[in-house]
Amino acid sequence: MKAIVVTDEAAGRAGMRLVERPDPDAARLADLAGANYGDVVVEVHASGFTWDELEWPSTWVDRLGRDRTPSIPGHEVAGVVTALSYGTAGPAVGQRVFGLTDWTRDGTLAEYVVVEARNLAPLPGDVDFTTGAGLVMSGLTAWQGLFEHGRLQAGQSVLVHGAAGVVGSMAAQLAREAGAYVIGTGRAGGRQAALDFGAQEFVDLENDTLEDIGGVDLVFDVFGGDIAARSAGLVRAGGTLVSVAGPPEARPTDGRTVDFVVVPDRAQLGEVVQRVRDGRVRTNIGTVAALDDAVAAFNPTERTPGKTIIRVHP
Repeated sequence: MKAIVVTDEAAGRAGMRLVERPDPDAARLADLAGANYGDVVVEVHASGFTWDELEWPSTWVDRLGRDRTPSIPGHEVAGVVTALSYGTAGPAVGQRVFGLTDWTRDGTLAEYVVVEARNLAPLPGDVDFTTGAGLVMSGLTAWQGLFEHGRLQAGQSVLVHGAAGVVGSMAAQLAREAGAYVIGTGRAGGRQAALDFGAQEFVDLENDTLEDIGGVDLVFDVFGGDIAARSAGLVRAGGTLVSVAGPPEARPTDGRTVDFVVVPDRAQLGEVVQRVRDGRVRTNIGTVAALDDAVAAFNPTERTPGKTIIRVHP
């Protein structure tokens, strides 16, 4: 099969290469009968890629710290199940699925990927594969940050940093749909996009004063650093600062701080994709490229908004 691999951590995305790798549908099917109980093989139709995942240790070493390069990056998949390990329950061969793969396994920038069945959710037939792949990381991160860790309730206010970005735009939409008052932040050029994605106010972090917004019940942070530290002072009593950028340097005086790493969740994917089907939320997809063009797509000559999705099987 064709796959994108990385071998040099220092090279970053410039070190990506398109190569031929063994087809797991043939090379690993025997293993699926025993050692990898609960796995399925998915024919990848669309794959997402998180821009900083080449900085994650799991891209380069396994759970025991052993080098696992050349490794295939990408952990967001939408495709069709082609094989199941013995006794696997859940998806069926031929079923359309989408989900988040294991960090320390070869990923989804390939024609096929082996995934734990429990990490996959059914992808309805009226949702295309590109949309499905674009929902996985953004949908799960936003859902878990807002509702699982942030305990957001209708009528509360939420400050969403990076509201024009891939994750922030999903968080803004889900928060607004849940009945919250949404204040988005970002650069001046992202103002209209943030408002289009559900923010009711926008703070230009380069020209406006963040502290002028007053208090909020929840901060959803994707930046970390000084922005997260300043945001801690905006959290009302009993509120929460939720971050995907690591532990904040400051904490709310009378509130909670949660930094988390997104995890697969079939039920949450079902909640998010239903909202897409209903027209309540939409993905923030920018570039869509073929697998043969993936290396160039991940090394653009200029900054492009939205999520880059790789269409593997047309």
